[in-house]
Amino acid sequence: MIQLLDVTFPVDSVAQVLIADGQHPERIQQLIQQLINWGVEAGKSILAATLIFIIGRFIISIINKMVRRILIRHNVEPSIRTFIRSFVNILLTVMLIVSIVSALGVNTTSFAALLASAGVAIGMALSGNLQNLAGGLIILLFKPYKVGDYIDAESASGTVKEIQIFHTILTTPDNKEIYVPNGALSSGAVTNYNRNDTRRLSWTISIEYGEDVEKVKKVLTDLVLADERVLKDPAPFVALQALSASSVDILLRAWVASSDYWAVNFDMNQRIYEEFNKQGIEFPFPQLTIHQN
Repeated sequence: MIQLLDVTFPVDSVAQVLIADGQHPERIQQLIQQLINWGVEAGKSILAATLIFIIGRFIISIINKMVRRILIRHNVEPSIRTFIRSFVNILLTVMLIVSIVSALGVNTTSFAALLASAGVAIGMALSGNLQNLAGGLIILLFKPYKVGDYIDAESASGTVKEIQIFHTILTTPDNKEIYVPNGALSSGAVTNYNRNDTRRLSWTISIEYGEDVEKVKKVLTDLVLADERVLKDPAPFVALQALSASSVDILLRAWVASSDYWAVNFDMNQRIYEEFNKQGIEFPFPQLTIHQN
């Protein structure tokens, strides 16, 4: 016997009718009527499941929009907003799947029991995802970073775009997206470049042996102080760093706002190059001196 969508269809009678010699037409009519009844019931179930799917997706979309508006209205942090929205969407999708399965005639009680019995095995198979879920909660609780921060972690660097249930999405400077597991981020080292308001810039400028070091230090100090983005406190620092094989290395350090870090870095490189050319300060290049007897 085959039971599908709560309609019982006798397999033995099918075989008997197919091999019948035509002496029992009433049995053929009975089989046809059973097929019609089964088709009607199956069609009703499939139609109901289809309607539930369409309406359910529409309702989920509305609820997701409502949740987003509520979180924005209450000024919830973007990091928490993306996490909650991801969680709500997954929860509603699971509920929709259960409703569709129920509409198809599957006993939801048995279905729930089956899910419960498979829960342990699934949990073991998805232990990494459960770790990522816990990692996401830890990130939201202790906030080592938030949406909009530029971080460096797990061999990936980028601006935090979203903090989802299982992953954090980073956008790289060249506009690529990297999905980093939350479990690794919560247990590993994370460098947050936006946590503090200021950052220190460092340049190592090499000059030829024989150049006036004091003159070079004054030129560098004037250049860095002329930039309004460079902070006066802490004051810029200039010193002779090392006597290398082919150059004298001068160290220049200055503090800037975190948002100005790269702009000041690139601008200062160009200004140093142009000013050294004006002042006649020579840049070194590798040299090899050969003495011949």
